[in-house]
Amino acid sequence: MILSISAAYFAQAQDISTIRNTVDVYSNSATQGSSKYQSIAGSMGALGGDFSTLNSNPAGIGVSIANDLAITLNVESYKNATSFGGATNTYKDNFAGIGNLGGVLTFSTGNSSPWKFVNVGISYSNQSLDNYVQTPENNNLVYEKTDINGNTIDNLTFKGHAYNRYGDLSKMSFGVGANYDHKIYVGAGLNFHSTDLKQWDTAAFASQKLNSTNTFEKQYTPFTESSTGFSASMGVIGKLNNNFRLGAAVETPTWWNISRAYNFYDDPNYGDATGVEDRKLSTPMKATLSAAFVANKNFSMNVDYSLGLTKPKYKEYGAADAELNNFFDDSYKNLSEVKVGAEYRIADFRVRGGYGFASNPFDTMSISALNSNGSTENRSFDNLFIGKRNTMAFGVGYDFKTFYIDAAYQGITSTYSSPFLQGSADYNTGYFSSDYIVESDSHAVSEVKNTRNNFFVTLGWKF
Repeated sequence: MILSISAAYFAQAQDISTIRNTVDVYSNSATQGSSKYQSIAGSMGALGGDFSTLNSNPAGIGVSIANDLAITLNVESYKNATSFGGATNTYKDNFAGIGNLGGVLTFSTGNSSPWKFVNVGISYSNQSLDNYVQTPENNNLVYEKTDINGNTIDNLTFKGHAYNRYGDLSKMSFGVGANYDHKIYVGAGLNFHSTDLKQWDTAAFASQKLNSTNTFEKQYTPFTESSTGFSASMGVIGKLNNNFRLGAAVETPTWWNISRAYNFYDDPNYGDATGVEDRKLSTPMKATLSAAFVANKNFSMNVDYSLGLTKPKYKEYGAADAELNNFFDDSYKNLSEVKVGAEYRIADFRVRGGYGFASNPFDTMSISALNSNGSTENRSFDNLFIGKRNTMAFGVGYDFKTFYIDAAYQGITSTYSSPFLQGSADYNTGYFSSDYIVESDSHAVSEVKNTRNNFFVTLGWKF
């Protein structure tokens, strides 16, 4: 289905990045875990046996038969190649730190009960939200500055645009899993989320009159958000026989409380100032179905399929929240994700690999778009805001009996169309500098190829 997005929506919306962050940050499914979890692309919903299974199916906590504590170090990097009008800008960045801490404590119930173990799992993960998308300049995009009589007094030439986001996203999960006769495993978990981010939406224009280039800020940006969220999950794993297992899990929406502070410009009452607001967001409820094949102690593989059951929804305090909800009702489709992973053991040595695919959660959309020569036309995009995500992963590990070490690599790619530059005089949502306001009825749209190369090392202790 192709949807035509009205100019009024984008004119009134605070910022395109609000839409992107709703999905990319607050509904984020690419959570961190141990190196084993990362090396099989997070596919362990029916296998369990690792505290990172709290991300997909808490029943996996019940599979563990030994206490386990681990720390994971991350080295992450990303590259954005942003193309517009035949030119491309490339930006790279990297960062390192502790990405995950976790463990499982096992409690045997003895031989008299069919309930063999009741286990407790905990996992804390942290990931960077840093992302810089810089669109090249295009001298064919020229905006006129006129006086009250309609006479042109200056021309402003487009010299580039940037979406810039800094921040961190963390998740603390607690879970309980139980083992019934080594055949059925059940579990439940509580998840506490938090994020702090700062977001910019800036454009540069060269003034013919002033012979200078200035940076312009989009109305209601930059903004900062400090947010906390909560979700719960429950799941089950059943052994069909010694070789096959099936799993199912459901996670509630994450209920977010978002505190935002933002800049606004040229207000008829306040001029240029800072505003604050609180928002409440519930992200999609999610179900996961899993299947695992365990050939023997040396080889196992798992497949997870996750599906979003609901849509993002903001509590409606005003017109902006209602407008966002209308947009997601019309344009958002259920996000689906498939992950496949396998492990092969050679004595105490482990080799792992995995693949993941996440669909684009938006329908094909049609908007008024600027061409590279400055003309406009209605164009359709099947990857606006967010693109399909492909994950390739592999890893190795060695078990020293009491201690173990695992290493993993993930390569993640996605390509999407990034709209920017639109701002309406009717709703005062253009781009502002100390001298000028730039308003555009149409979007410029760049193509962004995002590539991430992440490395993980886990040191663990079993006892």
